[in-house]
Amino acid sequence: MNPLSQATTPVGASTQTTVKTKQPFYRAMYVQVLVGILLGVVVGHFWPDFAADLKPLGDAFIKLIKMIIGPVVFCTVVIGIAGMQDLKKVGRVGGKALLYFEVISTLSLIIGLIGGHLFNPGGGFNIDPSTLDASAVTGFAEKAKHLHMVDFLMSIIPTTFFQAFAEGNVLCILLVSVFFGCALSAMGEKGKPVYDMIEGLSSVFFRIVHIIAKLSAIGAFGAIAFTVGTYGAASLLPLFKLIGSFYLLCVLFIVVVLGGVARLSGFSILRFIAYIKDELLVVLGTSSSEVVLPQIMEKMERLGCSKSVVGLVVPTGYSFNLDGTNIYLTMAVLFIAQALNIDLSLSQQLTLVIVAMLTSKGASGVSGAAFVMLTSTLMVIPVVPVAGMVLILGIHRFMGTGLAMTNLVGNGVATLVVSSWEKELDRDKLAQELHHKH
Repeated sequence: MNPLSQATTPVGASTQTTVKTKQPFYRAMYVQVLVGILLGVVVGHFWPDFAADLKPLGDAFIKLIKMIIGPVVFCTVVIGIAGMQDLKKVGRVGGKALLYFEVISTLSLIIGLIGGHLFNPGGGFNIDPSTLDASAVTGFAEKAKHLHMVDFLMSIIPTTFFQAFAEGNVLCILLVSVFFGCALSAMGEKGKPVYDMIEGLSSVFFRIVHIIAKLSAIGAFGAIAFTVGTYGAASLLPLFKLIGSFYLLCVLFIVVVLGGVARLSGFSILRFIAYIKDELLVVLGTSSSEVVLPQIMEKMERLGCSKSVVGLVVPTGYSFNLDGTNIYLTMAVLFIAQALNIDLSLSQQLTLVIVAMLTSKGASGVSGAAFVMLTSTLMVIPVVPVAGMVLILGIHRFMGTGLAMTNLVGNGVATLVVSSWEKELDRDKLAQELHHKH
């Protein structure tokens, strides 16, 4: 037996048994975040100039969370891998996760395409391509030029061990964590002191996450106030059909596709969504799923997923399992084509799905990642001009919220599914948490 696999205390959990008492409703994080979001909408609508100045509140919260993501991922992955009795399991779990990601990602891209045809959100716009000003999207186009698959794969390898943490690139951190965990596991009993130290550090980092999480309501307030104050609620009306159809498609994807996957795996998607409501509301306020990466990893362990599966699947999913982003990509391209009265042939649409499958993997860690992915996709399909992105530039942030929430739910389901495949899902714990968690 691997001597490093004896640790049984979940990450961030206390070894002492405590009696839980029901806290007042106003102390629940989801209530505080919801209040923050509502206040942000009110302030953004009535005092837009003041609201625009509140942007640092949201930015500061996001930076605080990103500051701790690297250490949390490193500790979780190292502890998970080093505790495995068979290193072949690392490759097996990773392979199953990637297979699941590719199947569901392809399905989400096709669903986005079908939804674009079904709702036809760009129909009737009749925009003349020659009237579009591409200057607003040139920055994204420049970034997209460098997002080739070879460059993306090379960028996963950091120049130094510590560069991965300095830049905060999750895939780089995941790579060095896997190497470190494998090496530590191979050391056997000699590596036990290092293993114990990392496990202790993990508890400290998760405690920091809990402290930062108390600021979630303030961060959500600042972010949503800035968004509404800058763009204004009225600016959404002309493009409401696109936003509404996109959100409806995301809901249908979660309920029907992910719900079906969840049912086959033995749990309810609705109960799972209720279980991660705190994290979903934080994403709703900040439009970023990265800000809840540490919290979602901890919750997946509480649901009965093994530490090793959580450590590999969740961080990898943040770059390879972007269900909401995929729906956005194909639907946005189709919307632009419809608005410009461009008919895409079946072969061009199939090419779009294949290209989007590749480009959706190449913008990890890039600011405005989904918009950069859209740019790089359009650059490969020249029949739809890149300048057409100007049409959705103003509403991208509002759609970004929906895709981030869908991505989060998708990664949670993926972790439970892979844990189930590996027979490392504690069913009793899962049922207890989903049915009795308040």
